[in-house]
Amino acid sequence: MIEMKKMLLVFVDETAKHGETSLYEAIVRRLLFRGLAGATVNMGVMGFGVHHQLHRRRLLGVSDDRPVTIVAVDSEAKVREVVPEVRDLLAGQGLILMLNAEVVS
Repeated sequence: MIEMKKMLLVFVDETAKHGETSLYEAIVRRLLFRGLAGATVNMGVMGFGVHHQLHRRRLLGVSDDRPVTIVAVDSEAKVREVVPEVRDLLAGQGLILMLNAEVVS
């Protein structure tokens, strides 16, 4: 069976904060609170964004502000409902993408 869903991708830096909490944790907790089906946080090895500043893991695994991606999948209605809240949490510190996704079960 194949279901059409929406995938929410949020890109932030590892060191970005929302108050005293890491930004990626604040976003995942908001997605959980809003009842989305699930979310995963992936730490990137290397990347860059609009400012063309390279983010990567350095010698001995010490972080130098690695990229972080949050992935969540749910119905279009639920994803669209939570996007304004995620945008507010980001406060210009990241990028949000919303994509069509086919869930195969």
